[in-house]
Amino acid sequence: MGSGSSNAAVVVPLTPEHAEQVLAIYQAGIDEGNATFETLAPTWEAFDAAKLPGHRFAAQDADGTLLGWVAVSGVSDRCAYAGVVEHSVYVQPAARGRGVATTLLKALIESTEAAGIWTIQSGIFPENPASIALHERAGFRVIGTREGIGRHHGRWRDVVLVERRSRTVV
Repeated sequence: MGSGSSNAAVVVPLTPEHAEQVLAIYQAGIDEGNATFETLAPTWEAFDAAKLPGHRFAAQDADGTLLGWVAVSGVSDRCAYAGVVEHSVYVQPAARGRGVATTLLKALIESTEAAGIWTIQSGIFPENPASIALHERAGFRVIGTREGIGRHHGRWRDVVLVERRSRTVV
């Protein structure tokens, strides 16, 4: 859990050097069952290819231990959606409750707005109310529930669609 009196996480660009820790945190979220439709973390190469390069951040302790990460993917190749991305944010189980995800979302919002991205969206399982509340605190709003949008471990799952529309990119 780290030592010392500070719980502050330092945000740094996510790089290939973080690959092993990123994928381990991702797999921990997958294993909990309410984070993603994925059942196995991808290879670093697949992860890297799927995420936009300018908007990937890692949060780490002073000793360099990765606490969490955030990254985005484009939602469409159509030019009308050029400013819309879908994000994922994951925090190491032992680091939850320390504001890591909030810190990562803040860095992501600053990065995407600086790049002219006007909407960040994500789908969250309704069984993950902590994630929905986190996103609402970060300025996301619930758009609605996509009912039975995909199968996960043999059953149809709903997804709550959340989005944050920039107030500065218009």
